[in-house]
Amino acid sequence: MRTRLVQADANEEEGAPLNTPLVLSTTFRAHPEGVGFSAEELQEESPYFYARWSTPTVRTLERRLAELEGGEDALCFASGMAAITGLLLHLLGPGDHLVISDICYAGAAEFVRGKLRRFGVEVSLVDTSDLDQVRAALRPNTRLVYIESPCNPILKLTDVAAVAALAHGAGARLAVDSTLATPIGLQPLALGADFVIHSLTKYIGGHGDVLGGVVVGRRTDLAALRQDSLIHLGAVLNPFPAWLILRSLATLPQRMAAHEATARAVASFLETHPRVHHVLYPGLDSHPQVELARRQLRNTSGMIAFQTEDGPAVARRLADRLKVIKYAVSLGKPHSLVFYLPTEDLQRTSFQLPPELLARYRDWAGDGIFRLSIGLEAPADLIRDLEQALAP
Repeated sequence: MRTRLVQADANEEEGAPLNTPLVLSTTFRAHPEGVGFSAEELQEESPYFYARWSTPTVRTLERRLAELEGGEDALCFASGMAAITGLLLHLLGPGDHLVISDICYAGAAEFVRGKLRRFGVEVSLVDTSDLDQVRAALRPNTRLVYIESPCNPILKLTDVAAVAALAHGAGARLAVDSTLATPIGLQPLALGADFVIHSLTKYIGGHGDVLGGVVVGRRTDLAALRQDSLIHLGAVLNPFPAWLILRSLATLPQRMAAHEATARAVASFLETHPRVHHVLYPGLDSHPQVELARRQLRNTSGMIAFQTEDGPAVARRLADRLKVIKYAVSLGKPHSLVFYLPTEDLQRTSFQLPPELLARYRDWAGDGIFRLSIGLEAPADLIRDLEQALAP
């Protein structure tokens, strides 16, 4: 994979550029007998026509990401959230039923809780780490099961292969948000998923300077998604960020190896710190699903969740004292970032969890958690920074 990602731009012609050229044009020369203005006329072999449909730079990125995930094709969007909403609006309509993880990215949760339900889609919130709950939630009108593994922010895992079998047995399809795992750590399509989603803003972009999203899957499914959601909703990825993401792909395996190695070292340090009560990281033996992590993840990524006593006070201390780690949101960047997430805030911004689900969430996260995204700094520097910031 490392060699393929570096050599993907190779062009053996003398004088050819070694990197993918950036094509910024929004319009392309047409032919009177070529494609018309209707998206329904778009075919796989159609020439480039207008940038809302496709561009050479974005198409190169899509093909590269499809190969990386082992999919037949990919479709890029302007952000990870655009990829999520585009897929859900395409697949689901009035009377359809969605099974979705009770803990997932807040933007997806708010969209499902609000607009998707207003469109007449029935929604069931399920702890997808519990296969019995998934099985019980499936209905004759279930069209899609949507999971995130590891989930943001408490790093709970879902057995993708087992849930894929359950979904397909009920006539539904499976979509997996694999942003935290990246294609280096997890290959959902190989485990039976129908769609895999990434926020390209995070690890794949990797430098904190672009927004982007992608859906990877079967060629026929992605062609329909392009016509229905991308062209008509218009959340297209600009060629310049696509070109930056193409640049980043060449170093993705090395960056993920560094994120993982440093995260293991920092998580091990936090487990021994007297002020830290609970650490969640799939690369630790103490993770509640360590066996599934060993079986399913080839890289346990760079996100750590941890809990302290009096989280709000410790959050203020970290924000004031940290020198290397930045107190900020997001993840997957060269910089290490930390942010405190009270359980009540997560409840308000996600699914307004009922008491029984909130109690289960508290079993994992307590009254609140710190989300620590490990960057590319030296492990010893991060550990020293946390040590001095957590000191009395």
